[in-house]
Amino acid sequence: MAEDDKPAVKAKLPSAKNIRSPEFKPHGLGGDSRTRGPRPSGLTAAQAKKRRMATIAGVVVVALAVAGGAAYYMSLPGPKVEVSGKFNAEPKVVIPKDLVPGKTLKVTTPIKGTGKAIAKGDMVYAKHVFYKWSPGEDDKARTSTNKKVGSTYAPDPNSPLQPLPAGGVGVKGIDKGLVGQTVGSRVVMEIPPAEGFGENGAQYELGKNDSLVFVFDILAGVGKDSGPQGTEKKLDDPKLPKVEKSDKPGQAPKVTIPSDEDAPKDLQVKQLVEGTGEAIQKGDQAIVHYQGQLWRNGKKFDSSWDKPDAGGGQGGQPVAFPVGTGGTVPGFDKGLTGQKVGSRVLLVLPPKEGYGDKGQPQAGIKGDDTLVFVVDILGRLPK
Repeated sequence: MAEDDKPAVKAKLPSAKNIRSPEFKPHGLGGDSRTRGPRPSGLTAAQAKKRRMATIAGVVVVALAVAGGAAYYMSLPGPKVEVSGKFNAEPKVVIPKDLVPGKTLKVTTPIKGTGKAIAKGDMVYAKHVFYKWSPGEDDKARTSTNKKVGSTYAPDPNSPLQPLPAGGVGVKGIDKGLVGQTVGSRVVMEIPPAEGFGENGAQYELGKNDSLVFVFDILAGVGKDSGPQGTEKKLDDPKLPKVEKSDKPGQAPKVTIPSDEDAPKDLQVKQLVEGTGEAIQKGDQAIVHYQGQLWRNGKKFDSSWDKPDAGGGQGGQPVAFPVGTGGTVPGFDKGLTGQKVGSRVLLVLPPKEGYGDKGQPQAGIKGDDTLVFVVDILGRLPK
């Protein structure tokens, strides 16, 4: 029989209802979730890519947020010396107990003035307060104590403010901290033991490990060669003393008193130079150079130009004293009130405007002596 003539073999196929699930598992449909593959996504390729990028971006944002939070925490300011209050009034100083003194000088200016810069050798007029700052006995504990030691903010109103020679105070931290500062500034200095009072600290009960906190309000600064600044005025009255300025800046003038003239009976106030600065008001302290002589013989009885400067040199030392409050002789109060900084003024004081009937014997001034002063107004300290 030919191959083509053989009867076809009929295969017996199972019916669908008899197929058990393990035998027929179309891809992705039905079956055990533990054995089937991932379900097919209904997203296009572009949509899937966009979703992946969004997921990555979300992870990055979270990571940055965590890192940013850590950075913020790490950058939080630690404890520091806090100084507050108005300029020219005693400040409030807070030194945290969990802040220990540093090993190096730290200088800050919470108030920055706009006046002249302080140069080395200038006379600095400043109010100050200072504290003893002691580290704890246990370095690991990171604690400290402090105590206010002194202040010049509330002196006797008739007590002159003593100047400091910039760069020559003798306390390294202060010498470094003052030079270069501007008038009108509040300067805070955290001074380590190595740059403090040294052996002189004993008078303030300072130990060898004690630091200092100083706060200075710089009211004025006067250079060694400071003199009158303004418009010169001629004085041709033959009945009054003749004043000739020195050829060298910062030096006393030459004063010649007329020998053939009687002293005037009333106070004489004559401007030799009209300054351009602020006017001296009642209650202010005027910073001046001055020279005083007797009318009767021309003898010089006092001169700030002849005084040793605050650094111990012989360059002269300006003096600060209150004006208009009775802290000096009446003629000074009357003659200087209203005068401008930068002025040179000639004052002739009869006895009633000077030391009165008793005079000033230790200075050689008699009760009937008329006094002659030349005054250079170099600065003003507001009340």
